[in-house]
Amino acid sequence: MRAPASLRGRLALWLGLALVALWLATALLTAGLMRRELDALFDSALQESAERLLPLAVNDVLGRGQADENDEDDPRILGVIAPHDEFLTYVLRDPAGRVLLQSHAVDPAGFPPWDGPGLRSTATLRLYNIAALRDTVRLTVAEPLAHRARIAREALWMLLLPLLVVVPLAFAAIWLALRAGLAPLQRWRERLAARGARDLSPVSAGDLPSELAPIAATLDDVLCRLSAAFEAERSFAANAAHELRTPLAGAIAQAQRLQAETADPAARMRAAAMEAALKRLLRVSERLMQLARAEGARLRRDSAADLRPVVRILVEEQGRDAGDRRIRLRLPEAAVLSDLDPDALAIILRNLIDNALRHGDPEEPVEVTLTAEGILRVSNDGPPIPPETLARLVTRFARAGSRAEGLGLGLAIVATIAERIGSRLQLTSPRPGSTSGLTAELMLPCASD
Repeated sequence: MRAPASLRGRLALWLGLALVALWLATALLTAGLMRRELDALFDSALQESAERLLPLAVNDVLGRGQADENDEDDPRILGVIAPHDEFLTYVLRDPAGRVLLQSHAVDPAGFPPWDGPGLRSTATLRLYNIAALRDTVRLTVAEPLAHRARIAREALWMLLLPLLVVVPLAFAAIWLALRAGLAPLQRWRERLAARGARDLSPVSAGDLPSELAPIAATLDDVLCRLSAAFEAERSFAANAAHELRTPLAGAIAQAQRLQAETADPAARMRAAAMEAALKRLLRVSERLMQLARAEGARLRRDSAADLRPVVRILVEEQGRDAGDRRIRLRLPEAAVLSDLDPDALAIILRNLIDNALRHGDPEEPVEVTLTAEGILRVSNDGPPIPPETLARLVTRFARAGSRAEGLGLGLAIVATIAERIGSRLQLTSPRPGSTSGLTAELMLPCASD
């Protein structure tokens, strides 16, 4: 038999089996003790019956007088008053073994020869012998051993039959008791399961039993150490990126000044290459700061606000940076209320639009759509992306193999924010209803009016 997978099921099973085994052992021990007591009780009753029956039998024989020689084979048999099961039988004999008196259902041949007064047993009978009148009349009272065995079996069944009712009730009681006893563990597990993937704060042990409280304390300690390690990682990335911005901006300015002041074409080209490299490094630092914010900062506010003005301002800003590249914006007429932090929304939009501008067809517009349900969708035209490549675009430093330069962090940052706000970034290529392009879509948290 395979043990149940749950702790509750295993405890209920083994406690139930232990209870059944204990009940059976108790029933068998009780039956053995009862059988010994019953034998003593039946022996006492057998002896008392013989002692009370002997005077009556002697008076009956003496009242009839001396038996004739012709009557020696014709013993007297007492009549039956009413039909009944005769558990005690008897015979009254003289020293020669001639039967003087017998019960109506007795077979004298089954009685052994007289061998003195007292208790004895045969294969089928329990006997008691007693004599009177100076051993001239001898009474033997017998009880079938099968009668005693049947009573003992009935007593054993009376002990075992309650198991049919008690065992199911015991299993149910054990199950309910375990359910109530393990309820704190279940509540602790639910609190742990309800936490977000990046929530590493300690879990309240609540009313956990003392045997399980150390496990909760150990888990809290592990979570605290993980949180400290991740926080140190995020802080280092954010601080390093922030500290790089000022010297990078200064180095870019120096490279631009060098291009403006030098007349040497080779030096101008080297200064331009230096500027491009420094601008790329600046973008990396900005993306690292965004990633640190996505992983560690608070992304939801206590109050809800309309997302449409934020989306409109960000799209206009990106449109100015894109120059001749057109960005089409579609917004609903009604307000889209959300508690999403505007900075987080800005990070999402900038990365999605930047990805669309860099990797999409430069001759086609980028479409940005915000629906009344809070679905943000950014689409661009371009060659379709294979599914295996599409699946890894949300990982860090992954690129689609395009000739356009990219850092491989934009979509990973958006995916991280989407996960933390309880959403998911979904990439579709080709675009729905088209044979080309890419659509990035995620559901923003919306509040009811």
